[in-house]
Amino acid sequence: MNTQERIETPVERLQSALAEDMNAVNTLIRERMASEHAPRIPEVTAHLVEAGGKRIRPLLTLAAARHCGYGGVDHVKLAAAVEFIHTATLLHDDVVDASEKRRGRPTANLLWDNKSSVLVGDYLFARSFKLMVETGSLRVLDILSGASAVIAEGEVLQLVVEADLATTEETYLQVIRGKTAALFSAATEAGAVVAGAPEEEVRAFYDYGDALGVSFQITDDLLDYGGVSARLGKNTGDDFRERKMSLPVIKAVAAADAEERSFWGRVIAKGDQRDGDLEEAIALMTKHGALEATRAAALAHADRAKAALSRLPAGALRDMLHDLADFVVERIT
Repeated sequence: MNTQERIETPVERLQSALAEDMNAVNTLIRERMASEHAPRIPEVTAHLVEAGGKRIRPLLTLAAARHCGYGGVDHVKLAAAVEFIHTATLLHDDVVDASEKRRGRPTANLLWDNKSSVLVGDYLFARSFKLMVETGSLRVLDILSGASAVIAEGEVLQLVVEADLATTEETYLQVIRGKTAALFSAATEAGAVVAGAPEEEVRAFYDYGDALGVSFQITDDLLDYGGVSARLGKNTGDDFRERKMSLPVIKAVAAADAEERSFWGRVIAKGDQRDGDLEEAIALMTKHGALEATRAAALAHADRAKAALSRLPAGALRDMLHDLADFVVERIT
């Protein structure tokens, strides 16, 4: 019987092309998440780090450095630092959101407790800064420490505007640039900087990471409402239940009549959600083209990411990063 060979995803192609570097990153992560005096730290960290994430952010750092011709080892330290920052934010996010599942597994705060998740997250932030310092580059330290601050700022802003029907698209973009895109752009920018790339290439990598991160988050927010088609097969409604002012909601509220605005006020502003409300929310989003407009926004930022790459010299890794921009929005095309 003939079987069709499965096509590798852009992430898998990057993982293959950068396998030696990624093995070094994974080894370094395991070494640096150890703790002589507090065994709970590696226990909690390993639960999340070993959960099967794609490691997209450290891959971006490695790809940027290698594309720019880097031949040293500091890019491995920066990639590990990026993954530690990401893991720390996930630990903290799950506490803030009272989440019970992450990557299909029980969250650390559920298996242990909130205190452990917060403190281990703090430890990982500290380890990430130690790795940055070891590169001897004040500029990469500035980039990644700045991103850490922006991430926290974005999370706080999201908390402030949560359930606020007056939230604008501009504020929404500020939130997702903070909580998601900041680490994408820092990952790519730091990789180019450690390689000593020309400033125009550093800027191109920053722009790529920023646009990719924005597209990535808008896509996630769209898929939480089922995308634009039921065929996408993703569990929906988490953002709705958490009353998040994501882009589909913002667009639907902006187009709402008085009766519809009353509905949004009840389910989002007041949190009075009843059976059938999620389906009604999706129906209103569909009626006003909010899902389709959100899809268009995600695709536009993916195009912006690819345009940034066009300012870089040609190469196999650039092609993979180009395909990655398409991949993050593949489920909504």
